[in-house]
Amino acid sequence: MPTVMVDTDVYSYVMSSSSKRGARYKRYLEGQTIALSFITAGELYAGYRKKINKGDWTESHMTKLEARLAAVVIVPYDVEVCRTYGNLKAGLRIRPVATAQYLRMICGSRLVLSAIR
Repeated sequence: MPTVMVDTDVYSYVMSSSSKRGARYKRYLEGQTIALSFITAGELYAGYRKKINKGDWTESHMTKLEARLAAVVIVPYDVEVCRTYGNLKAGLRIRPVATAQYLRMICGSRLVLSAIR
């Protein structure tokens, strides 16, 4: 099964039971193994913990998150990914925000490849 890496927003939209935004992504994810970077997993934990700490959610939501995370590939970091990202980012001259997002996608793709080899 092919693997696709998604960011925090896309994963949140797709996993939300009420998100209309997720509908446009679901068709691209059907039949794919979903991969998340370790950063995305951390962002999800932080978001859930904030909701629980504020009293908006119960602790049972954390159990749901962990079940969802168990069903995806969480891609770890390695030094080579950090080096590649740093070298590419250092060469940026135009549109740093958009290009930085693109670089994260490239580095994330490399992470997915190394995680599934």
